[in-house]
Amino acid sequence: MKKPESPREKNHVSRRRFVATSAAAAAGLTILPSGIISARGRTAPSDKLNIAGIGIGGVGHTNINNMKSENIVALCDVDWNYSEGTFADYPSAKKYRDFRKMFDEMADSIDAVVIATPDHTHAITAMAAMQLGKHVYVQKPLTHTVYESRILRLKAEEYGIATQMGNQGNSGDGLRTICEWLWDGAIGAVERVHAWTNRPIWPQGLERPDEKMKVPKTLNWDLFIGPAPMRPYHEAYTPWNWRGWWDFGTGALGDMACHILDPVFMGLKLGHPTAVQASSTQFNTESAPQAEVVHYKFPARENMPKFAMPAVHATWYDGGMMPERIPELKDGEMMGDWSGGVVFEGEKGKIMCGCYAANPRLWIGGKEATSEYKAPKVLRRVETSHEMDWVRACKESPENRVEPSSNFNYSGPLNEMVVMGNLAVRLQDLKCELHWDGEAMKITNINDNDEVRIVSSDTFYVKNGHPHFETEHATVKAKPFAEEMIRHEYREGWKLL
Repeated sequence: MKKPESPREKNHVSRRRFVATSAAAAAGLTILPSGIISARGRTAPSDKLNIAGIGIGGVGHTNINNMKSENIVALCDVDWNYSEGTFADYPSAKKYRDFRKMFDEMADSIDAVVIATPDHTHAITAMAAMQLGKHVYVQKPLTHTVYESRILRLKAEEYGIATQMGNQGNSGDGLRTICEWLWDGAIGAVERVHAWTNRPIWPQGLERPDEKMKVPKTLNWDLFIGPAPMRPYHEAYTPWNWRGWWDFGTGALGDMACHILDPVFMGLKLGHPTAVQASSTQFNTESAPQAEVVHYKFPARENMPKFAMPAVHATWYDGGMMPERIPELKDGEMMGDWSGGVVFEGEKGKIMCGCYAANPRLWIGGKEATSEYKAPKVLRRVETSHEMDWVRACKESPENRVEPSSNFNYSGPLNEMVVMGNLAVRLQDLKCELHWDGEAMKITNINDNDEVRIVSSDTFYVKNGHPHFETEHATVKAKPFAEEMIRHEYREGWKLL
């Protein structure tokens, strides 16, 4: 007879059980036994959260520092050289390379988890924490794919945990001011929006390097690859430069649109786009383009008392591309700010802001009204940091919790919109506007026989004073290619979703 599990065993998910639940979860969104999430809502006796950080070498270090009033009990990173500064700042925290081992050993000692790994491991790491009943803060973009965003949103609601995506401008006053101007009817109905960023500020448009390199002793390469297809190590991938590689990042769009399109998505109460189309500089099978323009079309939404919401066309620009300059600005004035910005074109005026919805400006009838216009304040103001507002929510019961404003119920759909824009970029060889069924997470106008040609190699050289280009292409079936981008097939041993 099988020995009954002890209460501790029932509440403990080992790496073996973690992998075992993966296939089942993929098949039907399996709910783990209720005992696994019994710690939900628990706070430390000191009324401080016990927080673990996963991916702590870059912005994760900043996130952890913004929560240093809490108990930082565990720190996990695949690269102990890149993350050594964070380890030094929190010497009492236990150090890990593998988040699964961390959860194996410390599940009962952790209340909440901060995740700032590369994009491709956000979802699988967050889901592991959520299945243990841990509150999660996940850096932007929330996930690598549309499907991952959908699942995190649904599971977060099911488990009743506190969640937040790391688009810090969402907690700022600028976003709230823009929303309240719009909803008060300051510029009338909006049918056209432009948004842009100066990114990428990392290499993109690169081919896979063929130079052989030894993996640094401080880096666990297998754990960095995680659910992505295995490839040889090269210093071009990590740290930080992973953003430009399709397998690990989501390019400039994924990196910055969760910040910059945030006031657009919230202020115009957008949902799923119905159509998307893109053009770009050359990209290839491995890496995102250096510059791109993405057009999103959204249907009309239900009107607010003072704000009509007709169909909207929003255009995204990156890599130095910009919309036409608005005449309301004086010569020499910057559109937005150094990192990017947004312009809302309304029937009665315009609103412009910088990245993170910073420094919003309002024009009505061509005249600036930023200082004079007073719209009713209908949105809660965040008096602390984006991170600490999440900490506050973690300590509140699910029944009485005031949710952080970028909780997954909001940021999941926002992120779906953002990352599906990459579908338009990578499928632009179809030479058509893509029709998007957001609820079903599928492009509806791709035929079984449609193919796309994608650059696989491009070489330029000069011979006898003449330029020569040698460009090779890979041809793939468009439908399965799109389906894999929407919902990944994970590497063996990592199939959680």
